[in-house]
Amino acid sequence: MQNNEIKLRVLRDDNEVNLDMALDMLMTIIANNKEGKKTVFIVPVGPVGQYPILATLVNKFQVSLKNVWFFHMDEYLVSQDKSISSENFLSFHKRMNDEFYSRVDKNLIMPAEQRLFPTPGKEKEYDELLERLGGADVCYGGLGINGHIAFNEAAEENDPITCEEFAELGTRVLPVSRETIAINGAAYLIGDIKSMPRWCITVGMKQILASKRVYLSLGAYWQPGILKRVLNEKPQPQIPATLLKNHNDVTFCLTEKIEKCMNSNYEIF
Repeated sequence: MQNNEIKLRVLRDDNEVNLDMALDMLMTIIANNKEGKKTVFIVPVGPVGQYPILATLVNKFQVSLKNVWFFHMDEYLVSQDKSISSENFLSFHKRMNDEFYSRVDKNLIMPAEQRLFPTPGKEKEYDELLERLGGADVCYGGLGINGHIAFNEAAEENDPITCEEFAELGTRVLPVSRETIAINGAAYLIGDIKSMPRWCITVGMKQILASKRVYLSLGAYWQPGILKRVLNEKPQPQIPATLLKNHNDVTFCLTEKIEKCMNSNYEIF
């Protein structure tokens, strides 16, 4: 197994981090458009601050998204086989439409069939389409409080799954962890964790690790602790983001405040 260095880009604040991701997305699209190539991204709904910026830049510079595919990382489910309503406040479909798709000029936006979300019962088709397109040019995302990427939740401490097995997991349905329910309930439902969905569908670690590049942004007040573990601990399913050390092109973009907190003097037990 490889054990590559994760690159850190430290910027002043959340606004600069959001702008940096938006510019990274834009410049990748422009470069591929210039060469007549398609652009394939795995994209998150959290963070989302980059999307209004990207929409503004796309419209301002009239950048066509007609040859761009967005594979969304995940979505909440109301049961193991049913996605949350696209009109629900928590729906990732709704947030993407509100924050990005509805903001881009109609003559520039990609067709609806190129805005893809994982769907229960169609996991295999999702992975096969991404593979047929050559995999993702970039996987963008954030970092969960337990080290998850997308909804690839951390394995339990006594789970015998190996790094190699975890890295081969594809798109699938799984329960949302208690940690994720708590932190997302605090962020989006002012602490009403009982109203949070218990199920989700997520793109797999296999698809994330197969991306040509991985770019994660960090701006939440609680992220220094898990970031410190990701950077200092060996690859393990119990902290999924540590598997990114086996990828050769990973960048974490974070704020100065997170860097300062991460470097505080406390021991990892």
